[in-house]
Amino acid sequence: MTRSPADRPAGDPPFRPRVAAASLSGRSDAAWARAAAPYVGAAVLGGIALDEPTRAAARELVARDRVEFLPPDPLAFVDAQLGALADAPLRPGFNVRAASPEPVRAAARVCRDYGAVLEVNAHCRQEEMCAAGAGESLLRDGDRLRAYVAAAAGTGATVSVKVRAGVPGVDLPALARRVAAAGADPIHVDAMDSEPVVGEVAAATDAAVVANNEVRDRASVREYLDYGADAVSVGRPSDDPVVLRRVADAVAEWFDESPEQVAGVGGGARD
Repeated sequence: MTRSPADRPAGDPPFRPRVAAASLSGRSDAAWARAAAPYVGAAVLGGIALDEPTRAAARELVARDRVEFLPPDPLAFVDAQLGALADAPLRPGFNVRAASPEPVRAAARVCRDYGAVLEVNAHCRQEEMCAAGAGESLLRDGDRLRAYVAAAAGTGATVSVKVRAGVPGVDLPALARRVAAAGADPIHVDAMDSEPVVGEVAAATDAAVVANNEVRDRASVREYLDYGADAVSVGRPSDDPVVLRRVADAVAEWFDESPEQVAGVGGGARD
């Protein structure tokens, strides 16, 4: 049985070790997650566009040479990818984009059944995706973002929100507090070269904070953890085992967590 946020102390991420491989649109699939498994406690697949507005945006992105997942049936794709990780020694997650809460709720049900994390994408800054009402546009509309989180959390799934620092007019610590109250835990923060914001978010909420952006080595890991992050995630070099091992070793050194402490927390499986 997967542990729920209510079973964890405040600030305790729902995976061990405290390292995640972060989603890279169109690249982060089950095979990618399995390759990272020796070094991470979680791997967030996706992002995946769930409905027609975001799928149309994804097709526009592909037309200008970006890589996107565009399966015929997004929910079936989520189910198949998570199924392929049912025996993997990590906690899977899926980063999702949608123009309204209902597709997020549907994807959350699939994630719940696999013990996976549903991650709401309030992070993508591509103009096409924001115009569709997804990604970074949600940071500017806290009520909508809360509705997405509440819809997903209402299924019983563990819900993460991927957010971005440095968006003009967005008070990220205040927004983190609001989405945590709606059921988000953890909060996945792309610091965007504004590392102190991680500490501000951590101080604003009891939800676990996962820090992202240029996590590469002991120095970058220690900087984020010193600001108060509860875990870190690796983005672009998440397919590089040398980087992943350096990060994993640095996190283990910081928290001094023994194998017995981390065993059994990372894996997800059907109940």
